[in-house]
Amino acid sequence: MTALSISRRQAIVVALGLAVVLLLGARWVGHPGATAAPAAQPTRVRAGLASRPKVVVDVTGAVRRPGLYSLPDGARVADALEQAGGPTRTAYLEAVNLAAPLADGQQVLVPRKVATVAGGGPAAAGTAPTGPVSLSAATLEQLDTLPGIGPVTAQKILDYQAANGAFRSVDELDAVPGIGPATIEELRDLVVP
Repeated sequence: MTALSISRRQAIVVALGLAVVLLLGARWVGHPGATAAPAAQPTRVRAGLASRPKVVVDVTGAVRRPGLYSLPDGARVADALEQAGGPTRTAYLEAVNLAAPLADGQQVLVPRKVATVAGGGPAAAGTAPTGPVSLSAATLEQLDTLPGIGPVTAQKILDYQAANGAFRSVDELDAVPGIGPATIEELRDLVVP
């Protein structure tokens, strides 16, 4: 009889030990600080980010950290500047359309203010920027200053950009009514997409 009761006792002890292990294991897995629970969450986040379309843009010119930046589809020029650390003190932001939508492969050029004018004296505040004009970020006034582009054609460029997104190349100007190959060649060194 003692052999049978020892077996029962051993069985009860083993069953209780197993129940304690299962209880502690369930508690450890369900605990917020456990390593198993957070591992599942980053996987979902990464999967969610991977499925969102991205655009990669080159932010250059008068910004704190020029370089390539990946932003969500639908981001604006202002978002790209923020990623690049913001504009520098020499940035000529009046030449940049901060509300323009970004396109994959686009270059966002933030021009610098002109330091001197043709006579060698200091430049007045708000003078024309150095460097090419961005077709995707320019204002009507900036486009109007380009040779062969008046206010009507400048508005057509803005309308085209609003309907089709950011320019991907200077040659895309050919799709804008009123701009032909001769004008495109004249503008090639003065503008960037």
